[in-house]
Amino acid sequence: MFLTTGEGVIVVDAPPTIGDKVLAAIAEVTDEAITHVIYSHSHGDHIAAASMYPPDAVYIAHEETAKRLSSQEGGSRVAPFGAFLGGSPVPVPTVTFSDSYTLEVGNQKLELSYRGVNHIEGNIYIYAPKQKVLMFIDVIFPGWTPFKYLAITENVPGYIAAHDEVLTFDFETLISGHLTRLGTRADVETQKEYINDLVGNAAHALQTVDFMAVAGKTGWANPWLLFDTYLNEVTDMCTDSTVAKWGDILGGVDIFTPGHCWKMAEMLRVD
Repeated sequence: MFLTTGEGVIVVDAPPTIGDKVLAAIAEVTDEAITHVIYSHSHGDHIAAASMYPPDAVYIAHEETAKRLSSQEGGSRVAPFGAFLGGSPVPVPTVTFSDSYTLEVGNQKLELSYRGVNHIEGNIYIYAPKQKVLMFIDVIFPGWTPFKYLAITENVPGYIAAHDEVLTFDFETLISGHLTRLGTRADVETQKEYINDLVGNAAHALQTVDFMAVAGKTGWANPWLLFDTYLNEVTDMCTDSTVAKWGDILGGVDIFTPGHCWKMAEMLRVD
């Protein structure tokens, strides 16, 4: 997403897969310079091309995002940031916030807010009130099931709660970060129902699959085999119930629902 302001361009994120296309799209609309860059969160598939933006732009993000990006090339990393995505280390944010931040440049306004951990710590809501556009990344997948393991969410309860948080905004268009189209409020409601079904089906499977019966089949000699078989049976039961309802409603349900069921069951067991 980008906005022309009359005083420069505000741009949000820099996916390395389409970085050059972002610059081309901006050039088609305006000759204004890019003056402000916002990071939605710290994952490289969304920002690892940000080094293509002017180094003197103002870079804005949640404080947790800045913290994570400060160690892009440090000894704690296995590889430099963005190395496996076609990207590279990016400018560390120079303006950070903890709860909310309002950016006003020229004739445009963006309201940034953080409402707790969801997909990852620091993943923010970016709202353009005049346009009624909400950008919130890697939680809602319009028309599709999320990527595997609830899009590798770091916090399943926060991920679930984020669906209601999204619906508190007065938006008409949702920019959610992946796949084939923009989203609507109806898409959020649909995915919320799917996620709630995952919770219910995972809980039912945990209550139904008998650990001792599984042990009777595998024996006790290999505890890893026993536990893996148990978790697989829980996952399979949850998956069967979920796919039966959602297989013809959302794309990719047959592919990624097993991972979601595993993640949801583990959250219910231990979180």
